[in-house]
Amino acid sequence: MEIDHFSHGWLTPVVAYIMSFTGSLLALRCMSRVRSGSPFDGWLIAASVALGGTGIWVMHFIAMLGFRIDGAAIRYDVPVTLVSAVIAMVVVWLGLCLAQQRRLGGQSLLVGGVVTGLGVGAMHYAGMYAMKTDVEIGYEWSTVALSMVIAVIAATAALWFTLNVRGALATVGAALVMGVAVAGMHYTGMYAMHLGEQHHMAPSGAGAAQLLTPLIVGVSLLTVGMLFHLGLTEVSGGASLTRRPATDNYWPTRD
Repeated sequence: MEIDHFSHGWLTPVVAYIMSFTGSLLALRCMSRVRSGSPFDGWLIAASVALGGTGIWVMHFIAMLGFRIDGAAIRYDVPVTLVSAVIAMVVVWLGLCLAQQRRLGGQSLLVGGVVTGLGVGAMHYAGMYAMKTDVEIGYEWSTVALSMVIAVIAATAALWFTLNVRGALATVGAALVMGVAVAGMHYTGMYAMHLGEQHHMAPSGAGAAQLLTPLIVGVSLLTVGMLFHLGLTEVSGGASLTRRPATDNYWPTRD
């Protein structure tokens, strides 16, 4: 038996990267609109959903659609799969909140990056735990550790970008880099896998297409809706009317 991470060729890694880029881009744009230090700021929560839900979780499971083990059946545990999505969004939210804490000083970004990176790794391996197969799966722990280091570095970079990058071109460039980092962590973690003995009992759970397709489509539609909402608010809020004290005229100014 052999592991095939690219059973659909370049389709799944390319689409996975596009979703990671899209989620990262949306998160960056949402963070640029955060105006309060509250952890319950609407734009902060939206950024967490975008980066954790689309940029990380959707990317992971789109990539998993291309994962095959020759001669083995693969199923997914529904509750654990859903929990992994919650983990991704919550840890990104927590990391963003920590990174904004001024009382932590210069360590705030590092603390937030470590927490988020460990959470991203937890999401990845929770997603892998949700995968059930009739073959025993093990991991090379040195490669697992490397994937966690990549996750922490990627998360720290992502938080830095979300808190510091402004401007359209810089935001797109940052999202491209973040997409590479998230995908790199995923495939490094997948490379750590190795196969053991095959069991005689068929795995229980939902098939990949049966479970993942509606979940991925649902989160993707939510992302598209958030993009439209963000675009509409930027159009309506991009120009405001400011009274000049010497005249009665109103002049449009950019926020």
